[in-house]
Amino acid sequence: MVLALAAAIVLVLALVVGAGFAAFTAYSANQDEDLRAQYTETARQAVLNLTTIRAETAKEDIDRILSVASGDFKTEFDGRVDPFMDVVKQANVVSTGEVVESGIVTADDESAQVLVAAKQMVSNNGSPEPQSRQYRFRVTVSNADTGMTVSKVEFVG
Repeated sequence: MVLALAAAIVLVLALVVGAGFAAFTAYSANQDEDLRAQYTETARQAVLNLTTIRAETAKEDIDRILSVASGDFKTEFDGRVDPFMDVVKQANVVSTGEVVESGIVTADDESAQVLVAAKQMVSNNGSPEPQSRQYRFRVTVSNADTGMTVSKVEFVG
């Protein structure tokens, strides 16, 4: 009788531990999936912001780019804001971007590298008919206490 009771207690404990481990594993996998989705969404939005610029809204468009910028990307872009805005306005640029596809290359709790393929329709004073352009970017997204930011953007061939 004592042996049967001990076996039942061991079985119940094993079931509780197993259920707890399964719940923890599912929770952890869900957290990883959520983090990867945040990295991907941040990279996609950054590329959309970079590829959608209009002369009439250049200041707001640039502010939108800088709102998620950090690190090297912010430093590089911040240093070129005025000349970039001048060119956009003088050339009467109208560009509309569209993200075609994206995928994570590497990711951990602190950052991720995301490849983003995009296309852009561009017109300006020199080319009033919209022209299609295609790009591939490697975007480094950083997970900071203040939220997701883009710390590096590279064109890839």
